[in-house]
Amino acid sequence: MNGLKTGSQSASAFALLALASGCMQSRVEESRELHTKIQKDEAVVILAKPQVEGASAEDGFIDCVAGGLAGHGDGAIAMRTDEQFTDAMFPWFEPGTAPSRPEAVAALLTRPGVAEKVAESGVRYVVWLDGGTQKTDGGGSLACGAAPGAAGCIGFGWWEKESNYEATIWDLKQAKTAGIVGTNVTGTSAIIGALVPLPFIARVQGTACNRMASQLRTFFTGSDDVEFSHPAVAQIKSARK
Repeated sequence: MNGLKTGSQSASAFALLALASGCMQSRVEESRELHTKIQKDEAVVILAKPQVEGASAEDGFIDCVAGGLAGHGDGAIAMRTDEQFTDAMFPWFEPGTAPSRPEAVAALLTRPGVAEKVAESGVRYVVWLDGGTQKTDGGGSLACGAAPGAAGCIGFGWWEKESNYEATIWDLKQAKTAGIVGTNVTGTSAIIGALVPLPFIARVQGTACNRMASQLRTFFTGSDDVEFSHPAVAQIKSARK
């Protein structure tokens, strides 16, 4: 009886941990200051926000968001890569010389040839992306070993990660901040040692990319562009998975 009880408890613990592992919570926030229904001849570029200290948003995450935002067919949004835009605008959008606020763009456009370069690039909106993904907690113990004719693992380990990103959108035509879109995703992952390691992974960064790209697309297509007054109306969306 004790053996059956112990086995039942182990199975219950295993099932509970499996359900808890890979679980995520996500939140998307938007603050709009300008109408931003993008036109077919206008493009968007996503740049890593320059940092005084620490690292900027990862290149892989920026590429992921850009790919999700671009879309296909009639709903496609024209995109320019970081390299295409900064090369065309050299040296005005290099990390050490880029305008620190959108109002400075107005002065920049008065410099000889700059307005022409912006027009040639087709870029109407610059998205400055800031943030990152980091491990916030973890614990447990997993031991693996091998012997002649046998190998396996026992125990379990878990960890929690958080992806927190913020996109500040500049309208180059009006030289103003159009709005801010933010996303926060937390998730708990685990590896259970039951002879063969069983991973339950919460893909927080991939989820954050999807949430950010989707909300930016809504922002630029004007799907949520309702009448608003200053200060800007903020929209908050939450989801559990």
